[in-house]
Parts: sequence; C-alpha cells; structure tokens
Amino acid sequence: MNSKINLNVQNMQISGIRQFFNRIQHIEGMISLTIGQPDFETPLHIKSAAIRAIEENHTSYTHNAGYIELRQAISTYMNKKYKLDYTPDSEIIVTNGASQAIDTALRTILSPGDEVILPSPVYPGYTPIINQCGGSPVFIDTTTENFKLSASLIEKSITGKTKCIVLPYPSNPTGVSLTGEELEEIAGVASEHDLLIIADEIYSELTYGRDHFSIGTIAKDRTIVINGLSKSHSMTGWRIGVLMAPAWLASQCLKVHQYNVSCASSISQMAALEAFTAGIDDAIPMREAYKKRKELTSSYLRKLGFKTIEPDGAFYFLAGIPIEIASFDFAVELAEKAGVGVIPGTAFDPNGEGYVRISYACSEDQIHEAFKRIERYLSESD
Repeated sequence: MNSKINLNVQNMQISGIRQFFNRIQHIEGMISLTIGQPDFETPLHIKSAAIRAIEENHTSYTHNAGYIELRQAISTYMNKKYKLDYTPDSEIIVTNGASQAIDTALRTILSPGDEVILPSPVYPGYTPIINQCGGSPVFIDTTTENFKLSASLIEKSITGKTKCIVLPYPSNPTGVSLTGEELEEIAGVASEHDLLIIADEIYSELTYGRDHFSIGTIAKDRTIVINGLSKSHSMTGWRIGVLMAPAWLASQCLKVHQYNVSCASSISQMAALEAFTAGIDDAIPMREAYKKRKELTSSYLRKLGFKTIEPDGAFYFLAGIPIEIASFDFAVELAEKAGVGVIPGTAFDPNGEGYVRISYACSEDQIHEAFKRIERYLSESD
C-alpha cells in the first residue's frame, strides 16, 4: 500500500529531537535538558483573557488572517519592540504557531527544483517542508564560523536555482544571533541575487546583552518575518504564530493559510490580544531568569571541558562533547547511566556530529543536579 503514499512523505523522518526525547522519556528520575519548552506558566492575565473569550462567546471563525484588533496589536508591538513596520489589514497573518507560519511561507514561494539556503546545524523543521515542495535544502556548515551564517558563505552557495535564504536567529540549536551589520551584508547579497528571505525570529524576545535586530527593517520588500508567542510568553500549547510580509507576498501566503487551517483558534487569538497589549513586557522576567541559567550552564560546561560558543539568545547551548564518542551514543549513555537527557547534535543534521544540544529552560536546581551527574559520568568514562 506504500505506493499510494506521496514519495516525499514516505521519505520524511520524524524529528530527531522528538525521536530521541521519546526514546529516553521512560527513564525514571531523569533530568531533561532536551525539549525547548519554557518552564514558566502562561501569565495569569493571558489565561484570564482566554476564559473571558469563552464566556463572551468568541467561539466562531475569525477573518482568515485573524481578528483585525489582534493584527493591529501585533503591528504596534512589533514596531515598538523591533521597529518593524507592517500594515495590519494586508501584511500580517495570525497562524497556528510559528511552525505553521514556516510551512505557509515555504509552500507559498517554493516550486519544484528551487533551492533554499540554511545554516547548519539547524532546527529540523524546515527540511521536510522544503522536500515536500519539491525543493532542495542547501546546508552551509557554520561549525567553524561560530555558528554564524555570513554573506560570504551565502554567496558561495548561490546557484541559478536558489530561491530563498532561511535566517533562524536567535538560533535553535546554537543560541547564536546575528548583528545588524551582519544582516546588512546578507540583505545586500539577497538584493543582488534577487533572493527571498525567511527570518524565523521566534526567540527574538530572549536575547542577552543586546536587543534583537530584525532583517525585516532593512529588507522588507523581500522578507517574510516569522514570530509568535510560544517562547516569549510561554504559550507553546496556545499555537499562536505571526507571519509578516510585504502586501504582495502576504496576499499569496494568505491563500495557502486559508486552505490549510481557515484561521487560528479564536480563543487563542483573544489570549494573544492580551499578550501583545497588556503583556508587552511579560518576557522580561523570564529573560532575566534564562540569562542567569545561561551563565550557570556556561560555567559548568567550561569546567567539564565542553567546547562552547556563548549564546546571545534563545535558551540552548550546542556544546562540543569533551570525550571521543559519537553524539548519539554520548546522549544515550548520558541518559541511561547518568539520568540526564540532552539532544544529540546529529538531530540537527550531520554537521552536528560531535555536539549535543543542552536546553536551560529548567530550574537552577535542575541544572546543578544535572551537571553533578554529567561530571560523575565523565569521570567514570576516563
């Protein structure tokens, strides 16, 4: 019966992150430094807004792009936070999480044979969509470049088939971001070669040391900006994402979005309205907590000999393993022998070999205990 299934779907693999998470989930007493799930509760005022929405019967279809009041709030929020300038009625679409926004963006612009440039290692959610569209991902190894995709690296990878550059910064899995100057150079290359840009900025509120800079402020005419509330407001399960693009491009994305999901959940949209207005600064205390956890995690990693590039965003380290062992085997042994879960770097494509992703979206007590266990495991492995 497999002959009845689309070949691109048959060849698709379940996310390596989820595969590994599911494999070790049964281990009793394990401390998980795996999934990118904030450990904070959704702020109470946002939950209350959702309850009110149900009581007030906001339970019907909304406009395909989302409530106009919500899109207006998003426009104001993005302008205040990042100086982005998107018109609510023609350049903003509310989606079912950033994942659906990414899917919509790629399916809108890609045709069979198109190539998409991505930094590597990279979040594994882009490649399956590119492949389903008949396109080809082109991975640029950034492991010798402090995990940064640069204009010069992009230039070397451009062919006559290149359609798009994906900029997932701050990055999952590395936590690394790009500066305004670096993005200016990338924007120049994109303009010279007439390429589109998808800027996945879901971690934009979680930056350390400097504010997030969006390429949408300097290359709006060719950029789709992806954002949402999952990480900034600890709303992963609410499934609210945002797709922003110039009107000529957003109008085409809206067609794909409309036939895919009609609209995002009306209840979640009302909660999102509260988040983007009264909750404009909700991420600040979470960010401060993550910063402390980052510094704590960094000190342990250095002490134990892991090779690290200091993150300036998100809540991950992609850390080089301090002993001679394959990433997958290291992660399995660490889970089974030490009771600590990390993600093997190969879950983020082959250039992740030799690394593991460590999430510090957990309590400081858990970080302390996890690294005690890791230290014990490493000492026993000598």
